[in-house]
Amino acid sequence: MTSSADVVVIGGGIAGASIAYELAATRSVVLLEAETALAKHSTARSAATYIPGHGTLAVRALIAASGPRFARLAAELDAPPLLAPRAVVNIAVDDVGEARLAAELVEQAGEPGAPVALEPAEAERRCLVLVPGVVRAAAVVEGAADVDAEALHQAYVRGLRRRGGTVRTGAGATGLERRGGGWRVQAGPDTIDTADVVDAAGAWADLVAGLAGVPRVGLTPLRRTIALVRLPDPARLRVPNGRAPMVREAAERFYFKPEGDGLLVSPADETPVEPHDVRPDELDVATALERVEAVTGLGLRSVQTSWAGLRSFVPDRRPVVGAWPDHPGFHFFAGQGGSGIESAPALAAFGAAVVTGEPVPADIAVVPETLRPSRL
Repeated sequence: MTSSADVVVIGGGIAGASIAYELAATRSVVLLEAETALAKHSTARSAATYIPGHGTLAVRALIAASGPRFARLAAELDAPPLLAPRAVVNIAVDDVGEARLAAELVEQAGEPGAPVALEPAEAERRCLVLVPGVVRAAAVVEGAADVDAEALHQAYVRGLRRRGGTVRTGAGATGLERRGGGWRVQAGPDTIDTADVVDAAGAWADLVAGLAGVPRVGLTPLRRTIALVRLPDPARLRVPNGRAPMVREAAERFYFKPEGDGLLVSPADETPVEPHDVRPDELDVATALERVEAVTGLGLRSVQTSWAGLRSFVPDRRPVVGAWPDHPGFHFFAGQGGSGIESAPALAAFGAAVVTGEPVPADIAVVPETLRPSRL
């Protein structure tokens, strides 16, 4: 069967669902997902945090613009509150961490939501499980939060359908070819003729580009491991009249945050892998426990569950949004790395403007040239 749409979006994770929703305000949109369920891979396996000051300059600008947009989206899409405030305390425990944290504070000085230096004793007061004296330097991001990633994704999909968009699961793109001024997308037995294709396939985005005969952008998928660990004494993490912070090691060698009566831990690993349904490595899980135990002394031994996800980057660690000059109508929307959820509201609006040729919204302090494939 052959049908048509203004835009075909390939990939049903947070990237695809968010830009499809934004595009559906003015275009007919079909969202294709190869899996039988949406958001099976990176979106479902994220630590789901919103951290101003996280990432490169362009990513930080997208995160800052996303903050107010989360509340507007919740109201617009009949979703529950999408952000739950939780401060992030960055700690340095050695010379490497101290140097990295000092550079970060200088680089981000004056930016919205930038980390603010803390005395080591204050960091230990805010997170009482830290071993006394382990912190050599610290900073806090007060405007950070946990993100309800599932509610955000479901809201985008619900909103897409309300705007007349179509969602097809178990329908990966198996072929793409130029047809006149547009594209023909093969999805199983069906074909869709469209003016624009948006490649939001995450770690698989370069493979989709290859199907279309479009040059790749050089994405590298990196495995990130997370484990949920049982706490011998959960009361140690409880904070009267507040929420215990997330703790991030300044050189990005581990992080941890409370999750129910357990502790979510990660060695902040970045292991290059081919795109696939990634699984956690036992050594990475053990490394996470060892590093967090060294600074907390919590007695962490029992892993309740562990998982891994893929964070995909190009070399400059900025997202890739737009088309190669010689391949109009095939738009990348990829390379979000570990910021796809926290930057989704602004990045989706930015991406929709690039695809449709409209001006970028005034609250998003990023120009299209910054993220175009041609910069690479």
